[in-house]
Amino acid sequence: MMKLSSPESAAITAMSMGQLAVECWFDDTSILDMDYFIKTLSGIKAKGVRPDMIGSIITNFACKWLPELSEDETKQTSTSSKYSPESVTAQWMKKRFFVETLVGILPPEKESISCNFLLRLLRTANMVGVEPTYRIDLEKRISWQLDQASLKELMIPSFSHTCGTVLDVELVLHLVRRFINMDDITKTGAALVKVAKLVDSYLAEAAIDPNLALSGFIALAGALPSHARATDDVLYRAIDTYLTVHPGASKEERKSLCRLIDSRKLSSEASLHAAQNERLPVRAVIQVLLSEHAKINRQFDWSGSFTGIRSPNTITEHSVRCHSKREANTQQMELSKLREDVHRLQSQCNSMQAHMEKLVEKKKGFFRWMKLGVPLFRPISMTETIDSSVGFDRRTPVNMKAKLVKGRNPEHWRKSGRLEETCSG
Repeated sequence: MMKLSSPESAAITAMSMGQLAVECWFDDTSILDMDYFIKTLSGIKAKGVRPDMIGSIITNFACKWLPELSEDETKQTSTSSKYSPESVTAQWMKKRFFVETLVGILPPEKESISCNFLLRLLRTANMVGVEPTYRIDLEKRISWQLDQASLKELMIPSFSHTCGTVLDVELVLHLVRRFINMDDITKTGAALVKVAKLVDSYLAEAAIDPNLALSGFIALAGALPSHARATDDVLYRAIDTYLTVHPGASKEERKSLCRLIDSRKLSSEASLHAAQNERLPVRAVIQVLLSEHAKINRQFDWSGSFTGIRSPNTITEHSVRCHSKREANTQQMELSKLREDVHRLQSQCNSMQAHMEKLVEKKKGFFRWMKLGVPLFRPISMTETIDSSVGFDRRTPVNMKAKLVKGRNPEHWRKSGRLEETCSG
């Protein structure tokens, strides 16, 4: 019998142990328990139990097989530390089997399973690489109740090797687009506002990643309609974070980001920060200042309308909030500061525009002289100037003619006059 060397025997032993680890998980007690659970669950469904109760049963038993589906992080950490390096492949295949089985037995009703549990299930499904049909089914169910998701569960990491970002932004974009494409009966206005807040908070976290492309940021921020956001403060914070992490963004990229913001939806604090933000384009800063100026004027007009005649039985003394003297002084100072900033920016724009107009006029004059064939730097004699005064009468001012006439030697005229007097005498 031929004896194998130590490296060959070690390789055969490792291969046999790996094959044994892959095959032995089929006989695991948890697999048998899950088969028994599925049969029991079918009997419960046959008795007409409510879908939310069935969903609660599935959630509790799923956390036993997959501890990462539990909301308790300490339970997830303690269970994952038990896995030995020799059983990594077996545990991976077992998780894939559990996820695909759980997706197959989920009740079809919308509110039967919480959205956060489905997001944790989708995270595990992407990690172990389940079949695309199961993943698409999970994405559809999550998009139905995306307004109930939390930011923590939505921050699913990217498990793809081709994606350079830490978070799976493409996945969130798919979920949001599925939510937007739902019919208006399922999608309410309040749900749309919640999803908009969730997306803005997600962008504020994802913008920290330097590998996040501008196209992905704009696509996710622009996936929601403009009326979905009651305020743009969180979106402005996300854009400011992105510009801070990406200092090399071009002027056009900064403009495209600022087009996502509606300056009328910014609070006073956000407007004040934007007015002093050097990372924003000048036009965006001017729009913010003008919007804040208009809001302050409307506020003063609204408060001043109650200083005159009080309408009886409609407005009580407590219905209108009276501003204190300190608040009024603060608002007046902010208003004056905003006006100064607006005037300063407008004067700068006017000076720049005047400078540009001068450059354009000089360029036009240069080409006009070139077309006439007159050399620009040829010295012109006094005789040519006087003889051509008639031809250039429309282009030469009157005072310029006077200067040309005054430019002659007065002593010559005096001497000629004396000579004529002598000759006549």
